[in-house]
Amino acid sequence: MLKLEPRPQPSKAMSIASPLIALAITVAVGVILFVLLGKDPLRGLQVFFVEPVKSAYAWSEIAIKATPLVLIALGLAVCFRSNLWNIGAEGQFVLGAICAGGVAMQAGPDTSRWIVLLILAAGVAGGAAWAAITALLRDRFNANEILVSLMLVYVAEMLLSYLVYGPWKDPAGYNFPQTVTFAAATKIPRLVDGFRAHVGVLIALAAVAAFWVFLFRTYAGFQLQVGGLAPAAARYAGFSSRRALWTALLLSGGMAGLAGGLEAAGPLGQLTPYVPVGYGFAAIIVAFVGRLHPVGIVLAGILMSMFYIGGELAQSRLGLPKSITGVFQGLLLFALLACDTLIHYRVRWKSASRSSPSASGRTEPSPQPSPASGRGSQPVA
Repeated sequence: MLKLEPRPQPSKAMSIASPLIALAITVAVGVILFVLLGKDPLRGLQVFFVEPVKSAYAWSEIAIKATPLVLIALGLAVCFRSNLWNIGAEGQFVLGAICAGGVAMQAGPDTSRWIVLLILAAGVAGGAAWAAITALLRDRFNANEILVSLMLVYVAEMLLSYLVYGPWKDPAGYNFPQTVTFAAATKIPRLVDGFRAHVGVLIALAAVAAFWVFLFRTYAGFQLQVGGLAPAAARYAGFSSRRALWTALLLSGGMAGLAGGLEAAGPLGQLTPYVPVGYGFAAIIVAFVGRLHPVGIVLAGILMSMFYIGGELAQSRLGLPKSITGVFQGLLLFALLACDTLIHYRVRWKSASRSSPSASGRTEPSPQPSPASGRGSQPVA
């Protein structure tokens, strides 16, 4: 029989191999899924894993998808390492887009390109302010940050709908729920003409380097991680749990808001009810697949972007439903959670032991303790 046996210490090899095994399991289950749907599994794998990376333009599209995922996941990694479960990054992303869009709508034909900095700053402020609500309720009333941050997602989405259906609706937009198209000066500059990838890619890479330094080379990052791994030791060392709470949540919210601002002033160019596309929730998977490490998050963000683009291609080329993207994301998450068990446990094969029968065909009883054992116990008749 197979048995899980605790390891003396967590396996570093399995910590690295677990995401790769999870990806292999996801691919294997995906093949079965394509067969059950009556599709060619090789063609399905090609659409998901080859088509998104076969050209320079395809890599540009991956960069567009990966930029918000990486930015949000970096902030979430700080929270999760601090033992704070911010599940509402999607709402902070939406608030960042709203605040950035509000600034962008003030621009006119003569506005300087420097307004892009104000737009991104507004996005960061909006996301951080929305996360501050969660931090305040957790700090003052010990409210559960999981529930509070998650419920605020729906509040943010309703606020966005109110604005684009109401006061911010474009009067010349044929009654569609959308704002005016932002002025040209507010658009995020592109890296290369002919491709949609913009300077947000460089911002994301700079953020990766900054968060690596913060987490592993600064005293403040050390405090956050100690508070998450050993709260009692952090209190004994005099680290402020309150400061860690506010720092982690404001950082996480600010990064999600920055991603929202880049999305609103980048590929979208206006606000619509379809700004929330699930980046905030997908970034949770990105953070854990990337092992809460900035470099790992980059690789996981590219993989998740391939799922997004592969899902869109699967709709147009294979006739599969839009939900196929979420199916692959969920498969990857559950496979990773299962494989992570092997970090702390090893699988051992143990044969079932059976008691040997006596000559009369009956099992011999186990010997009873002697009265001379000093415990005053009497043999059972």
